Amino acid sequence: MSEARKIYQQGFKHFVAGELDDAIARYREAIELEPSLPIAWNGLSMALSRKGELGEAIEAAKRLVELEPDDALSHTNLSRLLQQQGRIPEAEAAMAEAMRLQMQGS
Repeated sequence: MSEARKIYQQGFKHFVAGELDDAIARYREAIELEPSLPIAWNGLSMALSRKGELGEAIEAAKRLVELEPDDALSHTNLSRLLQQQGRIPEAEAAMAEAMRLQMQGS
């Protein structure tokens, strides 16, 4: 297991415990070591969202979509965050892409 994945797992433990600042710090550390680690971007997005930092959460979710363009859940997460920020047309586009990918995979 890579060092970045180990740090990600530490971040996840903090996230589960509700220690959002620590989780965010670990996710960012993992990303610094391995910028293309999708699970770290997803974790960062979720932790930032839970902390109420939607702008940064959306940026992390967009990076996740760039890394995993064929993952419907990545698009769904982005859609949810955009909707929370009131960016409805963008949220609908992200959800449409998620649905397209789900149908494609069926």
